[in-house]
Amino acid sequence: MIDGAILVGAEQRQATTRFSGIDPSTGATLTPDFSSAGVDAVADAAALAEAAFVDYAATDLETRASFLEAIADAIVAIGDELIDRAVQESGLPRPRIEGERGRTVGQLRLFATVVRQGDWLDATIDPALPDRAPLPRPDLRRVNVAVGPVAVFGASNFPLAFSVAGGDTASALAAGCPVIVKGHPAHPGTGELVARAIASAVAKCGLPAGTFSYLPGDTNDLGGALVADPRIKAVGFTGSRGGGLALVKIASQRAEPIPVYAEMSSINPVILFPAALAARGDALASAFVQSLTMGAGQFCTNPGLVLAIDGPALDAFVTAAGAALSEVRPATMLTPGIHASYEKGVATLAQHGAVKTVARGCSTDGANQAVGALFDTDAAAFLADSALGHEVFGSSAVIVRCKDSAELTRVVAQLEGQLTATLHVDAGDHAEAAKLLPTLAGRVGRILANGWPTGVEVSHAMVHGGPFPATSDGRTTSVGTLAIYRFLRPVCFQNLPAELLPTAIGPDNAWNVARRIDGIREASPR
Repeated sequence: MIDGAILVGAEQRQATTRFSGIDPSTGATLTPDFSSAGVDAVADAAALAEAAFVDYAATDLETRASFLEAIADAIVAIGDELIDRAVQESGLPRPRIEGERGRTVGQLRLFATVVRQGDWLDATIDPALPDRAPLPRPDLRRVNVAVGPVAVFGASNFPLAFSVAGGDTASALAAGCPVIVKGHPAHPGTGELVARAIASAVAKCGLPAGTFSYLPGDTNDLGGALVADPRIKAVGFTGSRGGGLALVKIASQRAEPIPVYAEMSSINPVILFPAALAARGDALASAFVQSLTMGAGQFCTNPGLVLAIDGPALDAFVTAAGAALSEVRPATMLTPGIHASYEKGVATLAQHGAVKTVARGCSTDGANQAVGALFDTDAAAFLADSALGHEVFGSSAVIVRCKDSAELTRVVAQLEGQLTATLHVDAGDHAEAAKLLPTLAGRVGRILANGWPTGVEVSHAMVHGGPFPATSDGRTTSVGTLAIYRFLRPVCFQNLPAELLPTAIGPDNAWNVARRIDGIREASPR
């Protein structure tokens, strides 16, 4: 059921200030309208989260894992109502939303597995050495603990997988942190359906009501108030650079500054090495355009930059890519605001004196349609104007022609931080690629070969992060099981009586987790 409610723990509220969702494919206003949460709801949700924290953080591994699985089951149980509403609010095709639902419940279940294994606790014991000379060693035991209530901001481009029950929420709940979600105004009905599913799982599992709250709203003030609340201890955000930096500023100016894990801006360079380009340039051009235009280019890993050494093989690639793009029908963008920003960014590139327009996609009269755009420039111009390296969110890319491998390396070295970089290499390119890799690794969070960056596997080894401005903290990831560590901190216990020790580092290891004792990792007891 969707009725536009604010969920403050188990309490449902309606506000007099309302806002509405929009069908981006038509521009039509959707019903019903929704409550816009105010500062009172923020304060009450934060107080509930603080009250819930001690009990929720102390839950045993099985209880917490079962809770994550209960959320996944409740989302699946919504059925077609969730899919239909998400399609209507996002303009994304049904198969994409169905796949995203699968990813959402899959990552919840993956984190349940991680919680049960207990490796994230990093339980470490240095036993006392009372006879050590010249000084004895005390008994030292360390374990990771949850940081406290976490604020999560739903993303526009993934109404399920990066939203109310997305990766930030899943990893924070897995770590033992209560979560308050600021719903994205582009898909309020979708957000409410998922929020109700989480709330039902909280009740089913007998957890404190403040374990989860959901605050819909369409104002920046709502997000600012949430980050500024002193009871919030960390923030997860996916969105624009401007939005992310605004939250970072608020968080840093608090009496107690807190971390903001913001995924913000990336153009994800694709590097075409000479042998690969000569051998399969036409195929690369076709695959590149497919990746560029998939989902109207509204992926944080969209390939917005192509780097290659100038010459006939690159000319052929550009011609083939332009021909392929000119036949691509436009797709609906997520919101009118995103579409307007895309059009502005494309127009700026088209009017740049050192940039040539290679091709545009098919034209259309529909609402909020992303007409693909491909541009061409040289390395000298790219190096001279940093604006050419700024993200245009959508199906737009710039090809940069480099004189030689040295100039290509200079371009890579000058890039802002990126989520991904892609190498297209054949055996004859490996020596040059090896020279570039150290520079590239300093600029990106994930390097892939002979593929395309659009698509992020949710797994143990995945890194979906990168140096600024790809993220606000390049040491972390927002996708994959490593994400849990954003919401944990280590605590050392010295000479505590056994009865007072946390379960994971107690003498009987009641949770049966692998531990490091005196520097030696125990074999996993599971």
